[in-house]
Order: sequence, then structure tokens, then C-alpha cells
Amino acid sequence: MTGPPGPHEVEIIDGSLDGSIRHAVETLRQGGLVAFPTETVYGLGADAGNAEAVAKVFAVKGRPSGHPLIVHLANADQLGAWAVDVPPAATRLADAFWPGPLTMVLRRSRRVADAVTGGRATVALRVPSHSVAHELLSAFGGGIAAPSANRFGRVSPTTAGHVRADLGHDIGVILDGGPSVVGVESTIIDLTGDRPDVLGVPRAALDAGWSAAPGATTAAPGTLAAHYSPAAEVRVVDDATLLAAEVRRIGPAAVGRRIGVLASDAIAGSVLETLPIELIELEPAGDADHFASVLYARLRQADRLGFDTLFVLPPAGDGIAAAVRDRLRRAAAGSRRIASPT
Repeated sequence: MTGPPGPHEVEIIDGSLDGSIRHAVETLRQGGLVAFPTETVYGLGADAGNAEAVAKVFAVKGRPSGHPLIVHLANADQLGAWAVDVPPAATRLADAFWPGPLTMVLRRSRRVADAVTGGRATVALRVPSHSVAHELLSAFGGGIAAPSANRFGRVSPTTAGHVRADLGHDIGVILDGGPSVVGVESTIIDLTGDRPDVLGVPRAALDAGWSAAPGATTAAPGTLAAHYSPAAEVRVVDDATLLAAEVRRIGPAAVGRRIGVLASDAIAGSVLETLPIELIELEPAGDADHFASVLYARLRQADRLGFDTLFVLPPAGDGIAAAVRDRLRRAAAGSRRIASPT
């Protein structure tokens, strides 16, 4: 524990300390909210069997009630308690990718509350691999309904500090499990149709041979076109040459604005020497895996530094690189919406 909380300060507890999981479980059983780490991002958790507790999640996030939540489970053995008509594909995927960053959308069982699913006949289920999440879920014994622990539509949290910055006045307990290793949300596969469809970006799912659906709706969590948005405007470009061309295109409008850039590697100075302004380079994000793990932290850093615009040169390739590009596309769409609310 980092110290006693103040009158309006959230309690952050080291998830590895004796008694921390027990305290979090008791909070959940009393209908409270617990933020906890997963390998993807931090989640804002409530007892999935308690409709009033689940309603608190929506209220704290400012999340529309029609947007479903993911129910997190301790292991695949609990699948049958939360879903019906489970197809063989779900068992194969669970064997291959659970615990891990894969969410399956299945037909819900009678025990699943409408509050969790937005009234839909389906439920999203996942078994996270983070050790603290596993300890919490095992000790709790039931499902924990949890979206990312941030305000709706904004940048997802990958540290306990991010959660406190976003929600510190509205929740009581944060389990600190260190920075999220993966850093972007899980792949979501809808298994309720005639064939499995990947919603959003394929990652582990493609390795299993499934193909991506042409579009996703709020039938699955985290599939909005505009999401993960910082206050800074996000612009995605393919390389440094295009970045320079885009800055020149902006022209005089760029003067006097704080404009930053995030890329896998440091950008050659010669490419930017002729620009009318000086760009502020964030620390390079490295290869695709590292880029994913630091992406949300870098978007938050752009806001702390007061950037008006952040240009991002994303990693190329499939898998986790595709997931990074997807999140950046949504962040760009969301940041334009914030900048131009009309």
C-alpha cells in the first residue's frame, strides 16, 4: 500500500501484498468497484451477478447503458455457467488462447444480467493471464464485469496511476499490478453466427484461422469507430516524408502550436530541417510489441505536454502492429470529434 488515502483519494494497493486480494474481493461482494490489472489494460470491475454494482460501472465511466461489458473469468471451466450453445470453436480457442488477450462473444446463459449485456442475447467472456487478475478472479469465485478503467471514449489505462488520474474520486480500490504488458485491448471473436467473425482487429484470432468481419458494432465491447482519444488531435502518417509534407500542408496554421511526433525510431533530422516549426519527438516506441505496450502512455504524455497535435508513425505488419494501427485510427477519429464537437 502506498499510504493511507486522503478524504477524496483512491486507495492503491499492491496486488501482490498479503490481504490485498481479500480486501478487493470483499469490496466486490459488498457491491463496490475495484480497478484491477490485466495483461491488456486495467479494468474497472464489478460483481457481474449484481446489477446495481454493474450500473455503478456505467455511471462512473459515463458509458451508455447499451454498450455491453466483458465478463472476466478465472478459467475456462466457468464458460458453461455464463454461456449456452457453446460451439466447438469456442473450446478450441479457449484451449489455444486462454488465459490471454482473447474475448469470445457467445449466447448468454440465464444467469447473465441485462445490465452486463446491454439487453442483448449475447455475452462477452475472457480469461485474463495477469497474475493479479487471476488471483482476484479465483478468490472471488464468480464473474467480474469490467470495461477499461477510464472515462468513456478516452485513452485506456495501462498503470494504476492512469486509473487514479481518471477515476480517483469515484472508486475506492485500485489493485496495482504494474504496467500492462500487452497494452492494447483483447481481440474479440463473435461465435454466435454460422461462422466465427473477428470484431475489430485480428490478432491471436488470425493465428487460429479466423477472418475479420467487415465491420463491428456495439454488439461487442470496445468496437466503436471513435475511441481511445486524448485531448490532443491525433494524425496518423506512414513515414517521415509524409509527416513533413503534412506539416508543410498545414503551413502557417502550425506556427505557435505544440506539435509532437511518435514513431518506432528517432526521425532523421534532415527530413524535418526545412519545416516551419520544430516538432517535439516523444521517446521512440520501438518494435510493434513495445509500441503496443506504451501506446496509451504516450497518448497521455501528449496531453500532459500540452500538445495541440500528435503525429504518429505506426508500426507496419500484421498481428499486434495491426492492433496498434486500429487503436490509432480510432483515437484519430475520436480526437477530431473532441476538437470539433459540432
